[in-house]
Amino acid sequence: MLVRTIGALLALSLALPAAAQGIPKAQSPEEVGFVSSRLKRLSDRFEEGIKNNEIPGAVVLIARNGKIAMFDAFGFRDKEAKAPMKTDTIFRIASMTKPIVSVAAMILVEEGKLTLADPVSKYIPAFAETKVSVPKKTADGTVEMALEPQFRPMTVHDLMRHTSGLTYGAAGSDPVKQSYVDMKVMDANQTNAQMVEKLAKLALLYQPGTRWEYSMSTDVLGRVVEVASGMTLDKFIEERITKPLKMGDTGFEAAPDKKDRGAKPQKEGAKNEVPIIPEITLKTTWKSGGGGMVSTAADYARFLQMFANGGQLDGARILSRKTIDLMTADHLPPDIKMGDDMNRFEALEPSARMGQGFGLGFAVRNEQGRNPLPGSPNDYYWGGAWGTYFWHDPREHLYVVLMMQSPMSRLSYRYLMRDLVYQALIGN
Repeated sequence: MLVRTIGALLALSLALPAAAQGIPKAQSPEEVGFVSSRLKRLSDRFEEGIKNNEIPGAVVLIARNGKIAMFDAFGFRDKEAKAPMKTDTIFRIASMTKPIVSVAAMILVEEGKLTLADPVSKYIPAFAETKVSVPKKTADGTVEMALEPQFRPMTVHDLMRHTSGLTYGAAGSDPVKQSYVDMKVMDANQTNAQMVEKLAKLALLYQPGTRWEYSMSTDVLGRVVEVASGMTLDKFIEERITKPLKMGDTGFEAAPDKKDRGAKPQKEGAKNEVPIIPEITLKTTWKSGGGGMVSTAADYARFLQMFANGGQLDGARILSRKTIDLMTADHLPPDIKMGDDMNRFEALEPSARMGQGFGLGFAVRNEQGRNPLPGSPNDYYWGGAWGTYFWHDPREHLYVVLMMQSPMSRLSYRYLMRDLVYQALIGN
């Protein structure tokens, strides 16, 4: 477990922004096992990527043994305006929302208001009647989609490990994914209650528990949190997670006076277009548990330090040590199959083929080998579609946060981060 030095407040002389106060800065990278000259390789590579227009800018935070080894900003927060990136820049974190919502659910488990084995229909009755789409061959050899009942009910556990049978919407040949598009299940103007009622009317892509399919499961989990707690998702997270952890820049939107701290994407891709990423101050009715939050590198580091400390930070106990152990274990059954479109995750794919699985809110590593990226057994990670990424390696007492708004470059920079962080880690 990480050295518990987290409680000491930063001295002003550390020259870190106020948002990072509470996590001490190492006197030098060498103090926590890194080699400064090797960490410079990481800095140089980011500067090169900015010069070559791969990314507009980024913020990198590396901590080990409860101390910050590196906390740097690179490039531009807004390249068009020539506004430099700063360490307190706020980012849309997309699916890095999922671990936060998963923690919210586990708080309710610890209070006896929820159990992982509960059927989802206990909290959202409409899911009791949801059918499963099954391909059937007709007499002439063509394939039609038939509907069959769930063999066993979708559970809260299924939501947290993405074995619910839910999916994400996509236009194309798959009728279930197309139905998500047609039904507008990600409409920003709906409530969480309205969203789940829509989903419950649509067919599941697979029988619950049989496939790992990255999906809107955590969005549904967010509604479960609302029903079980009697509070809206955003208020529950604020009162039970971000406020106690002093994550003042984390929420479903930033305050209007923080608008100028928001990171902007640049033109990218074959069409040389600017990706559409919502402004950090945009307030929507739908609070997407799967991808709706904003945060900073320093705030997310505090969230990870809570995990590293066994569920508490600076005297605020969020979860128990055993709950952290449960969340960070692999929850995928040995006979689980990957969804038909899931191979796109490549080295980050949570499959046995890649030596990885999935816990309660993020992927976990099970094997030292089988994967081209460095790491340790029992490390866990996840990222967001707009470029953000984190991992925590308990064996090395290490966690890393990467913040970018660069969808097209997100995978390559996640791979780079793993390689360049571990090559600089020399000491114990």
